[in-house]
Amino acid sequence: MKLLVIGGVAAGTKVAAKYKRVMPEAEVTIVTKGRDISYAGCGLPYYIGEVIEGKDQLIVNTPARFAALTGVLVQTEREVTGLDSHEKKAIARNLRTGAEEIYEYDACVIATGASSVVPPLEGVRLPGVFTMRTPEDAIETRDYLKEHQVKKAVVAGGGFIGLEVAENLLAQGISVTVMDMAPQIMPGFDREMADYAKRHLEKKGIRVLTSTKLEGITGSQKAEGVKTDKGFLPAELVILSIGIRPNTGFCQEAGVEMFKGTILVDDKMRTNLPDVYAAGDCAMVTNRMTGERQWSPMGSSANMEGRTLALALGGEDVSYPGVLGTGVVKLPGLNGGRTGLTEEAARAAGYDVETVLAVTDDKAHYYPDASFFATKLIADRKTRRLLGIQVLGPGAVDKMTDIGVMAVTFGGTLDQMTSLDLAYAPPFSTAIHPFVTAVQILKNKLDGVMESFTPAEYMDGAAADYRIIDVNPAGPTIPGVTYVDLNKVQGEMPQQGFFGMGKEEKLLLVCAKGKRAYLLQNRLKHYGYTNTKVLEGSSFFNIIRTGNAAEKVTVSPEDITRVKALGCLHNKGTNNFNVRVITRNGKVTAEENRCIADAAALYGNGDVVMTTRLTMEIVGVPYERIEDLRDFLAGAGLETGGTGSKVRPVVACKGTTCQYGQLDSYSLSEKIHERFYHGYYEVKLPHKFKIAVGGCPNNCVKPDLNDFGIVGQRIPTYNIDSCRGCAKCQVADICPMGAAQVTDGKLVIDEEKCNNCGRCIGKCPFHAADEGTYGYKVYIGGRWGKRTAHGQALDRIFTSEEEVLSVLEKAILLFREQGNTGERFADTVSRIGFEKVQEQLLGDEILARKEEIVGASLHLKGGATC
Repeated sequence: MKLLVIGGVAAGTKVAAKYKRVMPEAEVTIVTKGRDISYAGCGLPYYIGEVIEGKDQLIVNTPARFAALTGVLVQTEREVTGLDSHEKKAIARNLRTGAEEIYEYDACVIATGASSVVPPLEGVRLPGVFTMRTPEDAIETRDYLKEHQVKKAVVAGGGFIGLEVAENLLAQGISVTVMDMAPQIMPGFDREMADYAKRHLEKKGIRVLTSTKLEGITGSQKAEGVKTDKGFLPAELVILSIGIRPNTGFCQEAGVEMFKGTILVDDKMRTNLPDVYAAGDCAMVTNRMTGERQWSPMGSSANMEGRTLALALGGEDVSYPGVLGTGVVKLPGLNGGRTGLTEEAARAAGYDVETVLAVTDDKAHYYPDASFFATKLIADRKTRRLLGIQVLGPGAVDKMTDIGVMAVTFGGTLDQMTSLDLAYAPPFSTAIHPFVTAVQILKNKLDGVMESFTPAEYMDGAAADYRIIDVNPAGPTIPGVTYVDLNKVQGEMPQQGFFGMGKEEKLLLVCAKGKRAYLLQNRLKHYGYTNTKVLEGSSFFNIIRTGNAAEKVTVSPEDITRVKALGCLHNKGTNNFNVRVITRNGKVTAEENRCIADAAALYGNGDVVMTTRLTMEIVGVPYERIEDLRDFLAGAGLETGGTGSKVRPVVACKGTTCQYGQLDSYSLSEKIHERFYHGYYEVKLPHKFKIAVGGCPNNCVKPDLNDFGIVGQRIPTYNIDSCRGCAKCQVADICPMGAAQVTDGKLVIDEEKCNNCGRCIGKCPFHAADEGTYGYKVYIGGRWGKRTAHGQALDRIFTSEEEVLSVLEKAILLFREQGNTGERFADTVSRIGFEKVQEQLLGDEILARKEEIVGASLHLKGGATC
C-alpha cells in the first residue's frame, strides 16, 4: 500500500503518522511545499510577544525527526502542480532544482492547508507588512519590531489570530489598532458578546474599528500608515489577518469537487475522486448539529480529521461526525470560548430559540483572584436541548466551553444539566458550578419564572418604553433613575405602588449582574406587579441608557461623583459637564482631532479646551449625553478619564523637535501611557500620581513639579588634554549655567552647576568637548498647587529607557504600599525620608512584590477630589 500525503502541517502529519502505526508495512510519503513540517501555527502570536522565547519552540517536529520517529518518508520543498486520479500519480516541482517529479500512490490524501489572504492593494508588499501563518512570518515580524523600534501597529482582521497578535503587540508597549470590515470582531460569537469584548479591548488600550474597509498601505521605503474608508491610520507595522484561502489551486483541473476553494468530503474524508481524500484546512466537512456544510479551519479539527482518516484507510469502520465550531481565544485580561450554534445560526437552522446571558462568579467569590464568567446559552424551546454556549471571562473559559461541548455533542437538555455533579473547591469553582447556574437561569426563563430582556434585545431598543429601576447592592449607581433597596421590599405594598410605581407600569430591573434584579422581580410579582423585566447581565454587561437629549434629569451629588471618575467635570449650576479626552501626551492625530471636533459639535456646545495637563476637554456636555459621547469617541479609539486617585495621563514636551531636545519625549510618554496609565488603571492609589517627561533641562513641562519627572540629559565628556586655554572659550560662552570656566589656562567644569544640557558638546574647535552620553534624570516628590514642592533628583543619571520605566513602576508600587490615603507622593517621600525612598527605587525588592502590592486591599477610597 502506497499512501501519498500532500501537505505536512497538522492533518498531513497526523494521518501519515497514525496510518504508519496502523499499517507498519505501508509505504507512506509526505510531499510538502515548505521546508518545515508540523509547526505550531496557533503559537505564532505568542512568539511575537516573547511568551514563546525561542524560534525552535515553534517547530513541533523537523522532517528528519518526524521521519525517524514514524518511518514516513518526508519530501520537503516540493510543490504539487497536478493530480491524475486515473493513473494514480501526483506531479510535483522540486523547488530546489526546478525538476519535475512523479509520485505514484494507491491512496492520496490532500492536506495542503490554507494560506493567508493578501488583498491586491497598494503597499501590501512593503517592508513592515506581514501575514501570520508560518513560523517565518512570526520570526520576521519579531525581528522587524526590534530592529525598527516599532511604536504603532495596525492589525487588519478581528478574528482570533488577529486579536492574539494585538494582545502580544500591546504587551510590547506598542500602540495597537485592530480594524475589521465586518460590523463586529470575533466571528463565531453573537454580536452582544463581541461588543462586550470590543469595549474591554478599548479599556485595555487597543483601539478597535469595525465596519472599516482596508484600502491600502502607504509608505515609500517601508510601511508608514494604513488607508481605510474611514480615514488614515499611522502605522509602522501592519499585520494582515483578514482570512485564509485553501491551497487547492492544483485540484481544479484534477476534477476534485470543491466549494469556494475548499474540497468537499464525506464522513470518511473521501472526495469525489476514487482513492483521493482530503483533511484539514483545505477540506470542507459538515456541522454535526445541522448536517450542513461547514468550513472550520482549526488545528484541533485538522488533527481529529487526520486520525479518523488514517483509521478508515486502515480498514476500521469509523467516520468523522463533523465540527461544532469550538474555539477559544486569549485577549488582554479576557478570554473567550464558544461551541455549537450561535443564536443567529440556530434560528437559521429552524430551531425555536431561547437564550440567556448569565454573569456568575468563576470560583468562590472569597478566593483570591476570583472573577467572573459572562455565559450565553442558546437552547431550543421545544426540546430544551442545549444548542450552543459562548463564554467571556478572565479565567478558565475553556472549562465552561468544554462542558458545553459534551452537552451539545450528546444532545443534553437543560433538565438533565441542572444537577450535574461537577468538580468543586473554592480555587476552582463555585458550590453550584457556574455552568449549572447558567443552565438554571435559562430554565427559569423558559418556565416563566424569570421574565427578562437579553442584552441583544436591549441593544435593539426593546426596553425603550420601560422605566429603569436601580437595584444595585451598593446603593444608587445608575444616574437619573429610581433606586429601590431590595431589603426594604417586604410585605404588601401601598395601593398606589412602591416608590410611586403603578402595578401595571413597565419596569426594567437592573442591578450589578442580574441576580438582585431577579429577586426583586420575584417579590414584585408576588405583590401584584405585572410588567417587570430583568435585564440580563445588568450594568456589568450592558451600557445602561437612561434618557435622550430631550429628557432632562436631575443630577445628584452621587451622579456627579460617579461621572467625575470617568473624566467628566461638573459645570456648577448646570446639568452640563466638561469631558476630558485622553490624548496620551497632548499629541493627537488628524483623524482623532476630527473625531473630537465632531463630538464637541454633536454632544457639547462646540468648544474644545486644553487643560494645563495637555488634556483636551469637550465643553458643555449635558449629563444625559455623556454615555453617547463616550461611545462616539470609543469608535475612534479615544477614551475619557484622567481623574481620581490613580496614575494620571502623562504630559510631555516636544522632545527632539525642539532645538534643545535630548530625547524623544513623545515616544517615551506613549510607552508610559500604555504601561502605567492603562496598565495600572484599576489600581487605587493614596492620591493622584502625575508624571511629566521633559526632553531637556529647560524643564518646559516642569518635571520637578510632578510626582515623578523625567528629564532628558546629555552628559558631556571632556578631553582636558585637548584644551588650549583660549582667552575666549567657546565652551564657556555657550554654557547657560556658568558651569564651564577657563582657569589657569585650562577648562574647568563645576559639576554642581552643570545641568547636562549638552549645549557645549561639539563647540570646542580643538575637540575638548566632542563626546556626550544621552541619559535620563529622575525627580520624585514634586507637586504644583496649594502646597508647591520641588521634586528631588535621584543620585543616578540613567542611561537606559527600561531602567527609567522600572524606577517609575517601583515609585507607583511604593506609593500604593507605603503612602497614606489622602497624601500626595511628596508627603510620602517627606514622611519616609528621601534616602530611604531612593534606596527602594534603586533596588529590586519592591518590584518582586508587585502582585502582592497590587492585589492588597489598600486605599479603597483614595484622596483625589478631581
